[in-house]
Amino acid sequence: MKKSTGLFLSLIMMLPFSLQAQKGWSLEDCIRYAWENNLTVKQQELGVKQSENVHFQSKMSFAPSLSARVSENVNWGQSVDLSTLTILNHVRSSNTSMGIYADMDLFTGFQKLNTVRQEHSRVNIAIQEVQKLRNDISIEITRSYLNVLLAGEILEAALLSRESVAEQVARSRKLVDAGSQPLSALLEIESQLASEELQVVEAQNNLRTFLLTLRQLLDLPMEDAFEIVTPPIGDLQEMTPVSVEDLYYKSLDLPQIKKTEHTREQRQYELAIAQGGRYPRLSLSFGYSSFYSDANRKKDDENPEEENPGSIGDIIGGSSASFWEQMKNNNNPSIGLSLTIPIFSKWQVNTNVKNARLGLEMADLEMKNARQVLLKEVQQAANDATSTYLRTQAAQRNVTSMEESFRYMQQKFDIGMLNGTD
Repeated sequence: MKKSTGLFLSLIMMLPFSLQAQKGWSLEDCIRYAWENNLTVKQQELGVKQSENVHFQSKMSFAPSLSARVSENVNWGQSVDLSTLTILNHVRSSNTSMGIYADMDLFTGFQKLNTVRQEHSRVNIAIQEVQKLRNDISIEITRSYLNVLLAGEILEAALLSRESVAEQVARSRKLVDAGSQPLSALLEIESQLASEELQVVEAQNNLRTFLLTLRQLLDLPMEDAFEIVTPPIGDLQEMTPVSVEDLYYKSLDLPQIKKTEHTREQRQYELAIAQGGRYPRLSLSFGYSSFYSDANRKKDDENPEEENPGSIGDIIGGSSASFWEQMKNNNNPSIGLSLTIPIFSKWQVNTNVKNARLGLEMADLEMKNARQVLLKEVQQAANDATSTYLRTQAAQRNVTSMEESFRYMQQKFDIGMLNGTD
């Protein structure tokens, strides 16, 4: 057990050397990898493509619809000869009809136009959702990355502190052996060394935990090596004061704000679509059809056992001229306009309009709420930045003072004027 624990600690101690031996991941590398490989981001990007397809389909609704139709009917018993409109009794006949038809809406209360605009707003909403997700992932990765760096710094400080105490133990042992210090002083400093060993183990555990958290955020395979790069840190720069109001107005371009604006646009078009249900509808239709019937030929047919002139053989050969002659003579072109005026639709249109107006009001409140939240976040961020800057300045002055005090105490400890407890 002791050997395995010692091996594990040795591996942790070799962490700085492995950072140099392998190419590490910078913060930019981590964010770029997450943007390209995160499954949730890929799902949102597919959602954008779906919204684009729906938007394209809404544009195509302006185009006319075109269809062709071919039918073959066989009648027996009492039927009507379509070519002469006479009644046939107990005569088997076949009818072939074909045609092409087209129709399009000329006016629908601007509903189609507003639908196109609404779907365009939905595309923009989907795009902003993807960008917001990327920003959230970037923030999480940055926070985790900084935690790893902080844990590494804490581990380095713990190692230095342990090394310093170990040197004090060695000096104190020499002084005890020489009779300059009592044995209790050595025992006290050795107790402090044990505490420093515990701090090192805890720092190693924290570093390993934060590395695992960052790795899980990136969804990296377990077999891949993963080490991060420690960026260089220069001297503390003078903090330039920035107006909170300027930061707020610059932050209005963030995706969470843009999304609420596009949502409000989408609600406006939804209201216009609902109001369009009150307008009449005008549509245009066109058709061209013809038919063939062998009923009139069957009436004069003296030999029912002969080949049916309406058969496939009649169409492609033999008496096929009769088929094409009927198709030519029986053509039926048509064109029509249809006007639909809504009178009473069970109050459905009014209900849709009311709900659409409520949706627009909800979108207004959502946009205002998002801006209020943003203002609070900007104020908090500005305050945190100022507090951190002042704390860092004070910490630097404290470090300078403590270094001087430590050197003075070290000199007194080296000559035996102080023990480990002091």
